[in-house]
Amino acid sequence: MADMEHSHSTSPAADLTAGPGAGPAAVPALSDVLARVGPRLKRLRTQRGVTLASLSETTGISRSTLSRLESGQRRPSLELLLPIAQAHRVPLDELVGAPEVGDPRVRLAPRRAGDRTVVPLTRSPGPLQAFKLVIPPRRSDEEPDLRTHEGYEWLYVLSGRLRLVLADHDLVLTPGEAAEFDTRLPHWFSSAGEGPAEILSLFGRQGERMHIRAKPRSRGNPRS
Repeated sequence: MADMEHSHSTSPAADLTAGPGAGPAAVPALSDVLARVGPRLKRLRTQRGVTLASLSETTGISRSTLSRLESGQRRPSLELLLPIAQAHRVPLDELVGAPEVGDPRVRLAPRRAGDRTVVPLTRSPGPLQAFKLVIPPRRSDEEPDLRTHEGYEWLYVLSGRLRLVLADHDLVLTPGEAAEFDTRLPHWFSSAGEGPAEILSLFGRQGERMHIRAKPRSRGNPRS
């Protein structure tokens, strides 16, 4: 954490004011922008129900530094704002109040997990996380490797065929089918066909359950 806070002595603000054409008139405007960063960070964190302790654990920044940053006692720097933006899964310009550019697209950042492509869909830290997984065709020599861990998971098949081995059950799910299970049970899943499988995965903490709200049936039409 000390490295994160003191690895660079120059903040982005210093870089901005040192450029050609920067004069005394630019300093108050920049100071005003920086003064709004702290309240914006606190508002973003509280709106998402994230505690300072939780954010500290996620970012590696001490609670005292985060608190001083939000109160304006600590000057924002790139070294501090980058991990906070990553923790909240928001663009950096959202933290510093950059003007809207009118682009409605959500830029997702896929990552690799072994031979699988994982796309995080949840933009905020919390007890429930959503992912899209693209699982390549199963290798002929691939054998189920059952694992257990704390949590509860929901799987929904978008395309392809998914083989799910759960304890004593060996199932094949097709598009539109879903499964939910306690991940303390031995489990494993992979593509079940010659092509890849695309699935949505919701992962929650232990004891979490899916809450489904459905439109009530009409009295006049029991099948509606």
